[in-house]
Amino acid sequence: MQNRVQIACSVCLVVATAATAQTPSSQPSAGGTPDKIPFDIPYGTTIGLDTAKRLLAIAEAEAKKHDWKMNIAVVDTHGELLAFERMDGAQFASIAISQNKARTSARFRRETRIFYNQFETGHAYVNTLDAGLVASPGGFPLIEGGKLVGAIGCSGGTGDQDASVCKAAANTIK
Repeated sequence: MQNRVQIACSVCLVVATAATAQTPSSQPSAGGTPDKIPFDIPYGTTIGLDTAKRLLAIAEAEAKKHDWKMNIAVVDTHGELLAFERMDGAQFASIAISQNKARTSARFRRETRIFYNQFETGHAYVNTLDAGLVASPGGFPLIEGGKLVGAIGCSGGTGDQDASVCKAAANTIK
């Protein structure tokens, strides 16, 4: 009889604890409030087609140095495609991925690796931000004179290979 009473009390305690845990006693923390908006890069005038083609050539040359077959996309400040190249032998799946990396980088004004890092550290909300968001290294904003003028995205290798190729081109914009 005593065992039944102890079991019944234990069950009541577990149920009460679970109910209390589900009832928030206060608002959850916002994770800290920064003084300034992160990645608040002002928009500049979008690069032209000639610059976009030059960036493709730089990225392609970097990929060829390592024998990496890449898809490379350059977008304007809104994330819309300006120029694209699929190197011979590059995987077809990476066509859309490279374009979405560039688009993600332009629209969010940051390198796509940042989303990858957030996702990897348990911030699953990243999936809810935008249907086309790519949380993988290889997308870089193009910053000229402190302003966003476009973005470049690469896909076809590992995330680090993609990032290496795109970074080589992005670094030529000052």
